[in-house]
Amino acid sequence: MTDHGSQPNPPEKPARNLDAYRAHYAERTAGMTASEIRALFAVASRPEVVSLAGGMPNLAALPLDSLAAEVGRLVSEDGQVALQYGSAHGVPELREQICDVMALEGISAHPDDVVVTSGSQMALDMVTRIFCDPGDVILAEGPSYVGALGSFAAYQAEVVHVAMDDDGLDPSALRQAIADVTAQGKRIKFLYTIPNFHNPGGITLALPRRAEILEICAQHGILVVEDNPYGLLGFDGKALPALRSMDADNVVYLGSFSKTFASGLRVGWVLAPHAIREKLVLTAESATLCPPTLNQMIVSRYLSTHDWQGQIKIFQEQYRERRDAMLSALEQYMPAGCTWTRPDGGFFVWLTTPEGVDTKAMLPRAVTQRVAYVSGTGFYRGGFGSRQMRLSYCYPTPERIREGVRRLANTLTEEMELVRTFGTVPQRSVPGPQAPSPDTA
Repeated sequence: MTDHGSQPNPPEKPARNLDAYRAHYAERTAGMTASEIRALFAVASRPEVVSLAGGMPNLAALPLDSLAAEVGRLVSEDGQVALQYGSAHGVPELREQICDVMALEGISAHPDDVVVTSGSQMALDMVTRIFCDPGDVILAEGPSYVGALGSFAAYQAEVVHVAMDDDGLDPSALRQAIADVTAQGKRIKFLYTIPNFHNPGGITLALPRRAEILEICAQHGILVVEDNPYGLLGFDGKALPALRSMDADNVVYLGSFSKTFASGLRVGWVLAPHAIREKLVLTAESATLCPPTLNQMIVSRYLSTHDWQGQIKIFQEQYRERRDAMLSALEQYMPAGCTWTRPDGGFFVWLTTPEGVDTKAMLPRAVTQRVAYVSGTGFYRGGFGSRQMRLSYCYPTPERIREGVRRLANTLTEEMELVRTFGTVPQRSVPGPQAPSPDTA
């Protein structure tokens, strides 16, 4: 007899899967997440928004007319080569010129040990690919470059952050990290470091520490991967000695023309000991067959026909002016309790907010006030860095920088008032540094 007062339970519907291929992906795709910087591009590129987020170089000072003429001559004179397949190793003439560029930082290298890549990001990906198995450990500064963290995650490597202070990577913290990882029975494959004008920290590794860090890594059999895209952009005009110049046997050096010439050409390189070089060439062949020959030859022509060192000095002056505008505006507008780094070169300032502020949660409100930045959480593995933000001064004009900092300070002041009124949001319970130093004022 049917009970008309009740209805049978409907059959459960299977959960809807928006990605029909989910079950087929490799396990390593689970670590692939969208960059917080890339997610900002859509709003940060709107003209009414002052973007202090992206690290786009300022190309307005390049001699575009003469470059256009040179590219035209290149295609008409050497188009049969420039538009053809090339070697995964890179154009020989460019590799020789890259050695001349690195010599400015004290590096003595042979062109055969240089592998040209599609940007230094490709070089970083290749190095991680040939060295890291799932579960291997990479030591990296805390915070660290978001693109590097993405590559490490893609190969299922574990990142252990090493704290910095105002003089860069802390040797005592490095020793402790090595001891902790070793005690856990895990393998450390390399130390990844940006010693000059760090992205995102804006900090430079002090000269006395460079030899000490290299010695620590050599003692423990740890390779050093030196990422140095900003090394020639110091504001005093003096290039610091690269780590590679101090230890040619245990340092893999990554370089790029993205910051000193043109980022859109995507030309970088890796300098490695000979045995590693062979693996890198094979990896490049499997990934891209060869980097774009035309782009390499454009860079080579630029280096041989233009005063590229004079152009770098122009960039140094422009970025110094923008850095000064940002630091001045931070002093003028930022509420009490905020601290920030004072870079000697490069593109970035790292700002720490007072307790209780979550910069990731605040970002939508900042965009509403027509200013954008990058939350510090994107520069760590594990979710910490919630009180920090990266501010970029390389692209906006000094006037736009000052206005952007004013808008950001207003947003932060309002956020701090909300915290005082309603209390703080519980901070993420995650170990690790919340800033590059206890006091970065």
